[in-house]
Amino acid sequence: MPRLILLRHGQSQWNLENRFTGWVDVDLTEEGEAQARRGGELIAEAGFRPAVMFTSVLKRARRTGALALQSAGLKEVPTVEDWRLNERHYGGLTGLNKAETAARHGEDQVLVWRRSYDVPPPPLAPGGEYDFTADPRYVGKDIPDTESLKTTLDRVQPYWDAEIAPRLKAGEDVLIAAHGNSLRAIVKLLFAVPDDRIVGVEIPTGNPLEIDLDADLKPTGARYLDEGRAESLPPLP
Repeated sequence: MPRLILLRHGQSQWNLENRFTGWVDVDLTEEGEAQARRGGELIAEAGFRPAVMFTSVLKRARRTGALALQSAGLKEVPTVEDWRLNERHYGGLTGLNKAETAARHGEDQVLVWRRSYDVPPPPLAPGGEYDFTADPRYVGKDIPDTESLKTTLDRVQPYWDAEIAPRLKAGEDVLIAAHGNSLRAIVKLLFAVPDDRIVGVEIPTGNPLEIDLDADLKPTGARYLDEGRAESLPPLP
């Protein structure tokens, strides 16, 4: 039966600065690089050898995946990049400090924007510093100007169905190096997590989440490879 590992990128510079990052292409910190390498060591210790790695187009996910594969002695594993595995688009919150935003708009409102399932932040104004429409990676793509977790899942699921699920159904093991919210969307999909409970699912940076799947891609087991940094997991469906 196939195995899947979900690997959230290591700590980024804007994680460290407590800013809403979304699609801004910030890099890993030294700690984030160390987390990625440690993730690779844990992958090797688990005897996991993926046939392919899927990742977003953002460097913090791409570098995390590459560092993990290198650390695991798996540099030859092919990589497939796609923007549909990007982090959630934080709209008009992009680039803002989270604490300052809470002070300005109120903690309750920011909590709704951050943690509700289907309420997105205000849209990103066109033409500003974080307008991604002219980025060559997204030209010709129907990209959002803000997203909730629900609309993040709406773009992740078709990519999962078309590109990732067929590899798993063919019996291949797969690694996905991506982001807190795009991976949370996959967890919701696989574990059938209710809307009101998925917002409480946390995925720690750089800690590989190994999921055992049956032939229908239903989880039969799941564990974080670094038990000391593990978060609680949804019950098996």
